[in-house]
Amino acid sequence: MQSVHSTAINKTIRENDGRVIRMMFTTSQQDAIRTRLADLARPVVIKFFETSLDCPTCPEIRRLLQEVADLSDHVTLEVYNLYTDDEEARRYGVDKAPAIVLTDEQGENYGIRFYGAPSGYEFATLLEDIRMVADGASGLSDTTKARLAELKHPVDLKVFVTPTCPYCPAAVRLAHQFALESPLVTASMVEATEFPEWANRFNVYGVPKTVINDSEAWSLEGAAPEAMLLEQVMQTQA
Repeated sequence: MQSVHSTAINKTIRENDGRVIRMMFTTSQQDAIRTRLADLARPVVIKFFETSLDCPTCPEIRRLLQEVADLSDHVTLEVYNLYTDDEEARRYGVDKAPAIVLTDEQGENYGIRFYGAPSGYEFATLLEDIRMVADGASGLSDTTKARLAELKHPVDLKVFVTPTCPYCPAAVRLAHQFALESPLVTASMVEATEFPEWANRFNVYGVPKTVINDSEAWSLEGAAPEAMLLEQVMQTQA
């Protein structure tokens, strides 16, 4: 797939009436995104939670998501205010902005979240997650699926990333696969530079870092393979 990393995307085009509009994607990048989202099995809704207070990246993220939605007939963007739409935020467990939640057309909560901009390498993760939600299949091994079915208690995964980290998408993608597979798992990408207090709380000095159930005892540094993350998750059930 052609690279569509959003950090290097900005193109100005002029409409017939002379107005200048700044686009996030070049024409070739639009074509690549349109192709990637062309054959979705079912509609996907991007729920974006923003605030006008202390969220300098919210307008840019909103524009990015709108352009993605405009490139597919099967993707819809819904925008909410974190504070005035607090009931919707509570429904999806969102308590910070900017935040992105992916659902199906009925609003099913799969526990898949992005805190911060899905920029740089993470933009491809967003596209892959949209496809995963549309397909309704995690793509995990049968062994992992069987063991996740044994979960008795909720599991929360936070994967700290930065836009320039080439190893982070694999960690985020795996966590989101776990969330789609099990209703007891929630998984959030956290952009460390946008949420420094959160990153400091969990001693994030390198990325990716996965924190399980807000405990340093269950943290994993680096892009852990599926079996390793599974073992850590299952140990939380003891």
